[in-house]
Amino acid sequence: MQPRDRLTAKEVQVATLVWQGLTNKDIAGVLRTSEQVVKNYLRTAFDKLGVWTRLELALYVAGHGGANWHLRLGNGLLPVEPGWRTSPGAEPQLSRTNDSRSGSEKHSPEGAVL
Repeated sequence: MQPRDRLTAKEVQVATLVWQGLTNKDIAGVLRTSEQVVKNYLRTAFDKLGVWTRLELALYVAGHGGANWHLRLGNGLLPVEPGWRTSPGAEPQLSRTNDSRSGSEKHSPEGAVL
């Protein structure tokens, strides 16, 4: 059993979102939960994978298939929430429709106005 096989579905989802560059606040918005809950998921994922930082977590995800590593686990987590968009063969992306930074403008995950 690989360390990633010990992760819960939410821990896998949070790890994938970290790999995609989302902040804890952004992840909390996607999961519709608090930042503290996201931190709890991260702490348990860190412990299970033997990593210490978000960077190490992102590198772990990248080294195990990137956006598709959750599919290898057979749980098909992404996309799971409204706001995710994907095209055949493309990586899932978070679409922000009501970003607090600018009112009603749409932003890419990198923060660029769409």
